[in-house]
Amino acid sequence: MAFSCQDSPAPPPEYASFEDYPVYEGDDLGLAYSPERSAFRLWSPAAADARIHLYSHPTEGGPDRTVPLKRDVQGTWLAEIKEDLLGMYYTFQVQHDGEWLEEAPSPYAKAVGTNGVRAQVIDLAATNPDGWGNDRRPKLSQPTDAIVYELHIRDISVHPGSGITHKGKFLGLAEEGTQTAEGIPTGLSHLKEMGITHVHLLPSFDFRTIDESRLDEAQYNWGYDPQNYNVPEGSYSMDPADGASRIREFKTMVKALHDAGIGVILDVVYNHTGATQESLFNQLVPGYYYRQREDGSFSDASACGNETASDRPMVRKFIVESVKYWAEEYHLDGFRFDLMAIHDIETMNEVAQALHHIDPSILVYGEGWTAGDSPLPVERRALKAHTAEMPGIAAFSDDIRDGLKGSVFEHEQRGFVSGAPGRKEDVKFGIAASARHPQVDLQQVSYTDRFWAGQPTQTMTYVSCHDNHTLWDRLAISCQDEPEEERIKMHRLALATVLTAQGISFLHAGTEMLRTKQGVENSYNAPDSINQIDWNRKAVYRSTVDYVKGLIALRKAHPAFRMTHTDSLQKHLKFLDTPGDNLIAYTLSGHAHGDSWAQILVVLNGQPGPAEAPLPQGEWTIASDGQTVSEEGLGKVNGPSVKVPGRTAMILFQ
Repeated sequence: MAFSCQDSPAPPPEYASFEDYPVYEGDDLGLAYSPERSAFRLWSPAAADARIHLYSHPTEGGPDRTVPLKRDVQGTWLAEIKEDLLGMYYTFQVQHDGEWLEEAPSPYAKAVGTNGVRAQVIDLAATNPDGWGNDRRPKLSQPTDAIVYELHIRDISVHPGSGITHKGKFLGLAEEGTQTAEGIPTGLSHLKEMGITHVHLLPSFDFRTIDESRLDEAQYNWGYDPQNYNVPEGSYSMDPADGASRIREFKTMVKALHDAGIGVILDVVYNHTGATQESLFNQLVPGYYYRQREDGSFSDASACGNETASDRPMVRKFIVESVKYWAEEYHLDGFRFDLMAIHDIETMNEVAQALHHIDPSILVYGEGWTAGDSPLPVERRALKAHTAEMPGIAAFSDDIRDGLKGSVFEHEQRGFVSGAPGRKEDVKFGIAASARHPQVDLQQVSYTDRFWAGQPTQTMTYVSCHDNHTLWDRLAISCQDEPEEERIKMHRLALATVLTAQGISFLHAGTEMLRTKQGVENSYNAPDSINQIDWNRKAVYRSTVDYVKGLIALRKAHPAFRMTHTDSLQKHLKFLDTPGDNLIAYTLSGHAHGDSWAQILVVLNGQPGPAEAPLPQGEWTIASDGQTVSEEGLGKVNGPSVKVPGRTAMILFQ
């Protein structure tokens, strides 16, 4: 009796380890669509068999049909269907160790339906909003020109008084001319008013936590639980079932921001996935995308259950191709890497090289730490300490962050702005953007034993972000015995330090209006009532809003605050001798970095009371007194010293 082997694939190749898996060199993984044909390609070298299921519904019912995939080159499987599948949903499925694993979208899926469980066939060209072909990135001459404003899509628009129609949606950030009932600008209009150069969006790719079929119910998450990396999040769209809708709306938001002269940075979380054993990566290529401990269990440097193996070739390829896709298809202006040190240095350098080939102005930065230990050798990790080995990449300075306000792990600890001793050198280290400076004493810097930035362009200078308490809440906890008026001074001093320091300035959304989350530290899944930006505070704390706006304008007008090379910084930035732990003064001299001002003097007084700071020879004009900022000047002073009020930043120039 004869048997046909037509439907029985050959036995799978045997591999001694993941390192032996073949590397696919093509660029057509996932779906290649045209009205005439759809080609589906999956990389899964060790699979015994593979197939694709086609559906007419995003979540329900069985497949309309199932099509076998045939083993092809370099560990891939391929199927071509010569008809127009536009609008159909699909999943891949592989057979492994004698059983069919769960269905999943391709890791390379560019469109999905509700909750991301099935990919969708779409025509990407049809997702472009009007004028998309003419959309251009705002010009950025150098990384330190950026003033980054970190926000969550829901937070900026969801408040009842925001005046924004599409609350909690991509389109909400695209609305023009929104305001409160009192006529105070909100949303995009507020961003334009403040003068920031870039918005940094908390994860806005498709993540797991929010049930997109129940958007009429209260749900909230920051989005650090990735599911489909190359797809916008459905809960921020008007129609999560329609894969094209969320893409079009994301592009509409990008174009609106670009039209306003604002770049768009995406917070990316390639270091772990939201699911572990049941993730789409594990269902399609079991084990490969993750690092394992010696006993075979999942390693967990993310503290989220797993960590991805960026050092494996096909994981590195996925990360690099993913950021390139976002940069090219969505015109993005930058990427912030969550727990960047879980990735290896080589991968991060390939990311930066690929992006800067597209546009040298694209920003790449990340957290130079892990949340736990990793099998990846320390010397290969993209740590803060290794930043100088990663040209074109910046890391966050927790040195200046905690120097200004106290350790994020000890909530009642004070910092430089609230009068704590011993943090002066941390702040000076941050002012010099973590780059080598002869007047910074490394032995007195709390968190590091080296100047870790090769150039000042490699440091993100900040005092608060979405993580931990807002700056205002932190000061309320550590300085609860102080009246609000004093805490406002501390808050302003911290932001003034950030906006006059070298490096790339980074602001947490709403900090200009003393944003509060009602004392909640980790608000990743707290309700809107905690996370929303309360636009009423813009009116209540208008003087602080105007002060921060003035500092942003001053920074943009004066390149001395934005030097790009360590040798320039060493030449032009000089710290003056000041008494005590809470008084810093420094000059930016010699028309630094081509500045129109010959000399700038910045004095930071973290003491409760006034202090005398040395005033170099000659007449100086006050540009800011801690309450007002004016390029024209607020008065003139002569030496040998200047009196600076308590908890105040004073900026002077010649």
